[in-house]
Order: sequence, then structure tokens, then C-alpha cells
Amino acid sequence: MLVKRASSLVRPGGERVILGITGAPGSGKSTLAGHLTAALKATGLAAVQVPMDGFHLADVELTRLGILDRKGAIETFDASGFRVLLQRLRSDRQATVYAPSFDRAIEQPIAGAIPVIPDVGIVVTEGNYLLAPQDPWPTVRAQLDEVWYAELPDATRIGRLVSRHVRFGKAPRAAELWVSTVDQTNADVVVAWRDRADLVVDTGACQLPPLSGE
Repeated sequence: MLVKRASSLVRPGGERVILGITGAPGSGKSTLAGHLTAALKATGLAAVQVPMDGFHLADVELTRLGILDRKGAIETFDASGFRVLLQRLRSDRQATVYAPSFDRAIEQPIAGAIPVIPDVGIVVTEGNYLLAPQDPWPTVRAQLDEVWYAELPDATRIGRLVSRHVRFGKAPRAAELWVSTVDQTNADVVVAWRDRADLVVDTGACQLPPLSGE
């Protein structure tokens, strides 16, 4: 059903479609986006996943701003840069557009890591703040054909977040503290925008296996 709905957005010969997937930290956004992208490719559509996490401000800039301890909060992203990329992805089908990725092993964005070639008809992007009402995020939402909300029970979501932080280098107690303060603060904000989504997806019911690197 999800693949059929995403496929129906594609307009042959028209502008590139951009589908957004949002949700609280740990809700399975990246997993859903990755599996959906693979499923779309299996139907013959050219699809690419472009994460919003590529627009994390680098640690050096977060340190300069004094907000490294809030990394992942809405103010730690380059929203305007993300919007400009989405605008170009939508309209420019003459040249390859390069998008940044995010490397969890070093917790840093990597510029120019994702090529979006002219043949790509649908881009799947995911991030916490796609439905945020404060400027400039509505200009990001305006570039998205639909936004789906990934939902997962808190107990499962929080457990996954702690495990992920430990897997990528935090001590267990430090991981629990980060999740209970930074991640959960961000989650409480994101949940308030749930009703703005075009579709709510129960990622637990989808039973999607984790992707490499998550």
C-alpha cells in the first residue's frame, strides 16, 4: 500500500517528486525511507533517499554557537540550505545534483555524498522537523508532495535510541541520559505536529528489519 501510494505521486515527464517522512527520534524514519526507496526501485522507478541529517551543522559550528549539547534540536540544522537543495532537486532534471549524507560513525555531515541523477523521478527524504510551523520550515514543507509520519510506541522507540547511541560510541549511562534529555525533548516537540501529516505509518507494524549503519 505504501509503495503504491508513493508511486502514484510520480508525474512522468514532470517535476521530480519529493516524499517526506517525519517522526520523533528513533521512530524508524530512516528505516522506512530506506525500505521504501528499495521497494520503489524494485518496481522500476528511479528513486533515491536523501536524509535531512545531511544538514546537521558540523560540531565545530555547534561549538561556536554554544549548542553542541543540544545536537539534534531544531536550531542545530541548516533549514534554509535544506530548502534550497529540495528546490533544486524538484526543478533541475538536466544535471546530477549532489546531496549531503550523515555518517553516524563520526556524527558529521558528509558533503556531496549522494548523487541524484536526472533520471531519478522520486526522492525520499526524512527528518524530525519537516512539519515544523516556525520559519523557515514551512518553506521546506512547501517543497514536499506529501509528508508521512512514522510512529512507534515510546518504550520501543526509546530502547532503540539508547541502543543506537551505545552502538556508535556512548557509554550506556551517557546514552540513557542523552535520550532522556536531548532526544526526548525533541520528540515531545515533533509529536505535537503529528496531525499535520498526510499519512501516519505504524513502523512497528511494518516489521522492517534495520538497515546497515542504523
